[in-house]
Amino acid sequence: GLFFTFGDIRPRRLKMSKKVLVPIADGSEEIEAIGIIDTLRRAGADVTVASVGTSRNVTAARKTNLVADCLLSECTSSTFDAVLLPGGMPGAQHLHDCEPLIALLKHQAQSGRLYGAICASPAVVLQPHGLLDGKVATCHPAFAAKLANASRVDQRVVVDGNCVTSRAPGTSLEFALKVIELLFSEDKAKEVAAPMLVLNYPIVA
Repeated sequence: GLFFTFGDIRPRRLKMSKKVLVPIADGSEEIEAIGIIDTLRRAGADVTVASVGTSRNVTAARKTNLVADCLLSECTSSTFDAVLLPGGMPGAQHLHDCEPLIALLKHQAQSGRLYGAICASPAVVLQPHGLLDGKVATCHPAFAAKLANASRVDQRVVVDGNCVTSRAPGTSLEFALKVIELLFSEDKAKEVAAPMLVLNYPIVA
């Protein structure tokens, strides 16, 4: 299968950059993971890809072999400007079951820093752990019934306070661009989106 090392797409200049954590697991959706990582790095973000398992080697949902930068256990004491979860099954369930990740996410939310999830992860990870309490979110249609507030579930990207959610592989670039807009600026998001020919950006969220 395809073998991909995330260090291959690290930006060269990371001075004073925004720090972003992307946790991954066996069964994570690879389009979402790589789309988020690559797009944020195009904006100059310092993205750390962390495996929640016992190995940096991860087999994604469609059998793509991914190599994380580190194990999650190596970065739980770090502070991140954003923590972003790809979806995919059973990847989202593995993220749900990772107690250090959930503790990190709860601290992120309580500190007012950005956190987000896409596809299955809003419903499978954020909702059960109280990370969507009082918030509106979206997710993959197959998991919409699990959301406590699904009033905006048909929207491709939803922002509620410091939480950002999105729907599927096909919305992963829009999700990442919205995060860039929130972390950097709308101008930076447009700068990244233009050469990528992202047709649905800018979006209303």
